[in-house]
Amino acid sequence: MQAVVQEIVGQMGNEKAPLLQVLLAVQDASPRNYVSEEAVRAIARSMKVSRCRVYSTASFYTEISLKPRGRHLIRICGNAPCENAGRTAIMEAIQQELGIEAGETTADGLISLEKVSCLGSCYKSPAIKVDHQVYGNLTPEEAVAVIRSLREGGEQ
Repeated sequence: MQAVVQEIVGQMGNEKAPLLQVLLAVQDASPRNYVSEEAVRAIARSMKVSRCRVYSTASFYTEISLKPRGRHLIRICGNAPCENAGRTAIMEAIQQELGIEAGETTADGLISLEKVSCLGSCYKSPAIKVDHQVYGNLTPEEAVAVIRSLREGGEQ
């Protein structure tokens, strides 16, 4: 992990690299889609900052996880515009399709489901984010189709 972190930090400007971007890049490089304790120590050493600073930054942003997640991450917006546009029905359909609740990962480790306060996509409510792609103006059936495509290894 130290070598991966050093490479990422080096590409971003060594000790002057932006900590948030380093955390996101390290998380993206992780097969379990999170920043491990080992990675936190490596980031602190490489950037010459305290572990406390790394942890406080990582724990502040919902985009960063300090616990293992699925290879794919589905985030469901919980803000008022999405709620008013039918988020509850979409959440229920996705939970039923995956057999998990928000905050859990499928047994095969493929997909984690998270409820977040906002995706910044109010103009296309209700919205979900699959990895880095936002899908909006969804019906429950369309949301399930996105999940099925992801599970089959197709394009979302």
